[in-house]
Amino acid sequence: MEKKFKIGILALQGDYEKHYRIFDQLGTEVFYVKLPDEFNEIDGLVIPGGESPTMSRLINTYNLRETFEKLVEDNVPIFGTCAGAIMLAADVVDAPAGFSLGIMDIKIARNAYGRQRESFESEVEVTWKGKTRKIPGVFIRAPKILEMGEGVEVLGKLENGEPVLVRQGPFLAATFHPELTDDTTVQEIFLEIIGEYRK
Repeated sequence: MEKKFKIGILALQGDYEKHYRIFDQLGTEVFYVKLPDEFNEIDGLVIPGGESPTMSRLINTYNLRETFEKLVEDNVPIFGTCAGAIMLAADVVDAPAGFSLGIMDIKIARNAYGRQRESFESEVEVTWKGKTRKIPGVFIRAPKILEMGEGVEVLGKLENGEPVLVRQGPFLAATFHPELTDDTTVQEIFLEIIGEYRK
């Protein structure tokens, strides 16, 4: 069976192997990307969780800033989880200039719930195309979305209404780790977003 999309998993640092496994199971062509020329002809990109300062430094080391600018210009869908969501943000609290990629109009705070021992699991209420369901959410040293621009849509929230899954056009950010559960709702949403933009 022909695989429908080509998805690159940014393999600089973090839990990229788990993302690879899930998208492979969902019938996509998946490969790791690290160098600028490896991003050619991908239909979507996943930025995994990890350590955002390390990820920011490695993006500079591998000269990927211009690569990301080209992806945004071409409306290539990008999905960031946890540290990946931080990298997508336009504004990161207490971070130096140029820390993130500035792709989504969100303000985000790193480690907003505390350190490792404050990690937690909670249900996330996800609404997509008029249907709402609850999925498991794993939050590990998770960031928090503090502000959103007008073009940002909340797809998932905690019981207290706090946004944890947001979309802006072809870009999707999750402050939790959907790759750490067996539920593939968020990954399937990303594939549908790819389908909207890569026809």
